[in-house]
Amino acid sequence: MFYALFVFLLAFAGGFSIMSIEMLGGRIMAPFFGSSIYVWGSIITIFMIALSIGYLAGGQLSLRNPSLKKFGGLFLFCAVAVMPMAWISNPLMEWVFMRIEDVRYGSLVAATGLFFLPTVAMGVISPYAVRLLVHNTHHSGAVAGKLYFVSTAGSAAGVLMTSFYFVLWMEMDNILFMLAGILAVCGALALAGASMVGERAAPVEA
Repeated sequence: MFYALFVFLLAFAGGFSIMSIEMLGGRIMAPFFGSSIYVWGSIITIFMIALSIGYLAGGQLSLRNPSLKKFGGLFLFCAVAVMPMAWISNPLMEWVFMRIEDVRYGSLVAATGLFFLPTVAMGVISPYAVRLLVHNTHHSGAVAGKLYFVSTAGSAAGVLMTSFYFVLWMEMDNILFMLAGILAVCGALALAGASMVGERAAPVEA
């Protein structure tokens, strides 16, 4: 029971981080490209494409001896992927802005360069978490439903906290560092939990 709650908590944190970064995307790009529908269209498009690739990759990775230890490693990778965003966002925005005049394509290229890799990595979290919790195919649908409910609830919390509070309390860079820290702590806790229980990948029963 504790194992399942722990995986749900990790999925919540993953959903929270994804949408928090997406909400920050508009603030990061606004000084260079504005905040028009073109800019938000670029951000949402890149996040959707990146998440779809992440979901696909997560499903494939979950077939290869899934474990809480590997799940923890995934969170640490996500943290490493998010942290550089705080350093490269302004130079990247300026570089693209100076080279692509059309705000539509400029914002699309900038969003791709800044958000694509971290979002793909975080997209792996949900399908991988489903595999960690599914040990019987008869319950796979219920498990997936609960997992995506928790992940989406985390996404909603990320939107609300970022748009209502974080942007008022902290600078953009500090919010990104905080999110990277949350992902890193989740990864460390997963690795510690895997070590304590001596986890092994469990087969799926028909």
